[in-house]
Amino acid sequence: MRAVVQRVLSASVQTGGETTGEIERGLLVLLGVGREDDQEDVRYIGDKVLGLRIFPDEKHHMNVSLPEVGGKILLVSQFTLYGDCRKGRRPSFDAAEDPAAAECVYRSFAGYLTEKGFPPQEGVFAASMLVTLENDGPVTMLLDSKKQF
Repeated sequence: MRAVVQRVLSASVQTGGETTGEIERGLLVLLGVGREDDQEDVRYIGDKVLGLRIFPDEKHHMNVSLPEVGGKILLVSQFTLYGDCRKGRRPSFDAAEDPAAAECVYRSFAGYLTEKGFPPQEGVFAASMLVTLENDGPVTMLLDSKKQF
């Protein structure tokens, strides 16, 4: 599982001109599901997202986590995080999970965040979406559950 996590002052996602998710201060999480991903990956990335100390403390050092600032999460599916651009000019998406299975893992991830007390606002799985954000910092982190060690 791969995630791009951006610290935002605000973010929203629209599908077909309709806003499906919107947050103020918090994290925009772009989530890609790979072929080998399971509940262990869900827990690992979920705990990382909630535990990242990337918000500023009183000295303006990145030292505070999302729960500590009372932030929100906007979760957006993004299979292109598994795009492999090493060969040729067109990305290969062979490592991305099939859509039906990926949606189950994505839903499990959203459920895990909800169980932890942070129900995410969401985009529409596998839809063409317009994501708007005000990146704070900018601060952008890359997470990959297969690169834990």
